Amino acid sequence: MHNLAIALNRKGHHVTGSDDEILDPSKSRLNREGILPEAEGWFPDKINTQVDAIILGMHAREDNPELLKAKELGIPVYSYPEYLYEASKDKIRVVIGGSHGKTTITSMILHAAKSLNFPLDYMVGAQLEGYDCMVQLTDTAKYMILEGDEYLSSPIDRRPKFHLYKPNIALLSGIAWDHINVFPTFDNYVNQFRIFIQSIEPNGRLIFNANDPEITTLVHESSTIKATQAIPYETPSFEVTEDGTCLHVNGNTYPLQIFGDHNLQNLMGAMLVSEQMGINTHDFLTAMADFTGAGKRLQKVVDHKSFVMFKDFAHSPSKLKATTAAVKQQYPGKKLIACMELHTFSSLKKEFLPHYMDAMRAADFPLVYFNPQVVAHKKLELISKEDVSQGFGGNVFVANETQEVLDFIHRNRQEGCVLLMMSSGNFDGINFEALGNQILESLVVPE
Repeated sequence: MHNLAIALNRKGHHVTGSDDEILDPSKSRLNREGILPEAEGWFPDKINTQVDAIILGMHAREDNPELLKAKELGIPVYSYPEYLYEASKDKIRVVIGGSHGKTTITSMILHAAKSLNFPLDYMVGAQLEGYDCMVQLTDTAKYMILEGDEYLSSPIDRRPKFHLYKPNIALLSGIAWDHINVFPTFDNYVNQFRIFIQSIEPNGRLIFNANDPEITTLVHESSTIKATQAIPYETPSFEVTEDGTCLHVNGNTYPLQIFGDHNLQNLMGAMLVSEQMGINTHDFLTAMADFTGAGKRLQKVVDHKSFVMFKDFAHSPSKLKATTAAVKQQYPGKKLIACMELHTFSSLKKEFLPHYMDAMRAADFPLVYFNPQVVAHKKLELISKEDVSQGFGGNVFVANETQEVLDFIHRNRQEGCVLLMMSSGNFDGINFEALGNQILESLVVPE
């Protein structure tokens, strides 16, 4: 929401906002732009007929006093995705959807576009390096790329966000059940992607991951997408190198810094989207030579011959399995310590734990951490270490105190090992950079 506010302010609109709590980095960024509210809280008296539109955040409540005042005055109220559609309805909309890989694929396309001076409006759901705002709206860009989140649009609009964008060019990376607090069954979750496919504009294009059986089934059964409109991609021909990957496409070889089957699938999807926008394959892949990944997606913390450390956002079973396998594939001769934090609503639900079966099988030393207080705060049924261990197949060490995580890492660290920290949180207080430096210092013997 604060990124959209900044983008609209930079476009010349008079933007105001409110919240009951504003934290960094939002607070500092809004302040730099000169649009930080003078006070926190709700002020219905400030809502008047001079306001052209209200954009409603997902976490506002239905009884929010400013929202009620806006409805009373008949002021148009948009959800975040509704407004983005309004702002881009005269552009060619590119929507990147799927349970995983959305941010990475979107950032790959942005990276290439930036390198090739290709004008592009965008909305990305994560902070990317080199950008001070993750929404850009201009009057000149022909295309707008939107990260297509399947979560709900607003408290008064329970449709998934990506149903509202009506793409001209769409991509689906794969389906793995998520957000079970909103989509209680797998079939219900899959149906949201079926609806998304139906929302593609007539004569639009759907680029899809042919390695994903659920997506492939949906594409083949679709009555709205003709065969000529569906463009598949899959894992390309490649070799693992010391620095990343050597990719083979159309008889040419391209060195890359990224690695792992899932990342290379993402790259192929991004390449095909870029082709649809007019960027040729060779230019795209050449531009990707210095792409190191999206923020918090297999992000290197330490890179040394004695010790390598990554942090990653992986939390769902499919992401966890793909990320762990990718790191082991890249460093086959090194011992892999992989630590994962159960942090999201879905991951902490007792009945969801069996979906994690063998998700960390590729790791030499796998650990799963959860905080019982977080489980209680989310008002979920309490889970035990035994529940978690059984869910993962019994081959993981389970911890529920931060010190246990640190002790496990230090107990298993060794010369040449790789440490992978996976979480949408920070294991309740671990400073990854400080931990990485501490381990490196303990393994490197001064000459």
